[in-house]
Amino acid sequence: MQAGLSGFVEQSIALVTLNREKSGGLRAIALFEALKGLLVLVAGFSLLALIHHDLQDYAGQLIAHLHLNPAKRYPAIFSQLLSKATDTRLRDLAMLASLYSVARFIEAFGLWYEKKWAEWFALASGGIYLPIELYEISKGFSWMKFTFVALNLLIVLYLVVVLRYRQTSRLL
Repeated sequence: MQAGLSGFVEQSIALVTLNREKSGGLRAIALFEALKGLLVLVAGFSLLALIHHDLQDYAGQLIAHLHLNPAKRYPAIFSQLLSKATDTRLRDLAMLASLYSVARFIEAFGLWYEKKWAEWFALASGGIYLPIELYEISKGFSWMKFTFVALNLLIVLYLVVVLRYRQTSRLL
């Protein structure tokens, strides 16, 4: 009887410790998602600020300000993209950025308050990017690509553990 009671106490302590760690991890992911939402929201408002402006001139000024060679690949792509942008396209991109931000903020809220739906949503939204990120890293290695893949993979694996823990703790 004594051994059964001590095993139960040890298991209860382990569950409480894991629950506290789960809460901190979910809140860290929530802050990360909220930060992503905020960055995309700022980008969307920046796109709105470009409406009714000479984007070709803006691209040239930005490239010069950053001391980039306009003949190089990425500055040329940036300049070419802006030359094709219309006010309607900028508005549409700003709207998509707003919708993406709202989704990130809702996800962050749900993770902060440990909602099961948010854990599943975060798992799905993180897992959806993994094949694309792995494909990109297979085309050419860079530390930035590697960092994104590693971070996303850690978040997805952590969420799998949290969801499994939730399932097993419900069964106890």
